Amino acid sequence: RFAQGGQPAGTVGTADPAGAVQTFHPGADIPAQWWMLFHSPALDRLIRHALANSPTLDAARHALRVADENRKAQMGPLYPSISVMYNPARFKTSRTYSAVPANNSWLYTVHTAQLNIAYQPDIWGGVRRGIEVTTAQRDSARYQLEATYLTLTGNLVQAVIAYAALRAQIDTVQSLIASQQRILDSSVRQQALGQLADADIAQQRAQLAQDQALLPPLQQQLAQQHDQIAALAGDMPDDPTPDFTLDGLTLPRDLPVSLPARLIDQRPDIKVAEADWHAACAQIGVAIANRLPNIQLNAQPGFAAASVGQMFAPGYGQWMIAGTLTQPLFQGFQLLHQERAARAAYEQAAAQYRAAVVSAVQDVTDSLVAVRTDASTLV
Repeated sequence: RFAQGGQPAGTVGTADPAGAVQTFHPGADIPAQWWMLFHSPALDRLIRHALANSPTLDAARHALRVADENRKAQMGPLYPSISVMYNPARFKTSRTYSAVPANNSWLYTVHTAQLNIAYQPDIWGGVRRGIEVTTAQRDSARYQLEATYLTLTGNLVQAVIAYAALRAQIDTVQSLIASQQRILDSSVRQQALGQLADADIAQQRAQLAQDQALLPPLQQQLAQQHDQIAALAGDMPDDPTPDFTLDGLTLPRDLPVSLPARLIDQRPDIKVAEADWHAACAQIGVAIANRLPNIQLNAQPGFAAASVGQMFAPGYGQWMIAGTLTQPLFQGFQLLHQERAARAAYEQAAAQYRAAVVSAVQDVTDSLVAVRTDASTLV
């Protein structure tokens, strides 16, 4: 929106103190390794180290794997369920009853082996809608991984720039303190010669103390920034990290600008909201299918014999084929309320999607304004 309503595409921005200009390119693609635009080998090594060691990114990768396996598991009901059963059993018949006719014995053994085959046709599409749910959840996990990647790299670059800025401030304050100390030493010598009064020396000492008081907070912030960089990289605070300075970072000259029309295809947060919306829609189909009649088909072919050797002989085979039609009638309105909850969740996901789009457009617009105003302050 800013690029469309402001200056035309390819507009040259303001120049920095070195005379270099920044050029904005609306609609240009942002490189995956965008931090390379700063031309800092140390920054590139740090980010590559963070991408390989960050526990947050590692957790997002495993979350994607969990979602993918859940999707594959959800596809199982589309196929028949087959299991095998073998049951050797020893029986004793009471003498009250006649002996078992097969062998005229009160003690006998029965070996039973059979297949259990069950299949439930997906008549109303409930299984397929369930697969849609898990597919959308997998997509959401993938986009969350992308968002984690972008957040990690973005926060790390910001932390490095803040660290370098604090280093520059500390160097400036230390230089200022050194200058104030030299002035104070010179003033003391002049006072000894009778050229300055005590009030002048006191004023100079107060100015030096005031400048010295600026140093500890900056050093504390620098240490905290170092710890933040280590945490983002997956390291401990006492692990060594590069010592960044502003001189080691180059201001990017060409800045790609995303247009609002392309945000939906680029921003992971919008894609996550879209995938969640899709999953909520599919949940409605699952809830509706649960309220409709279902057919269960079963088959149990097998053998039953007095010994294992007889099991495959003619005459010892057995089988059962059955079909079951089930229609839910009353479950305390549970299925009805589950469907209504699914529809409400769909409306909630739709509102969250719209909110994500609005927030993304605002974020991009604010970032563009910040880039332009920050560049203007350098003139």
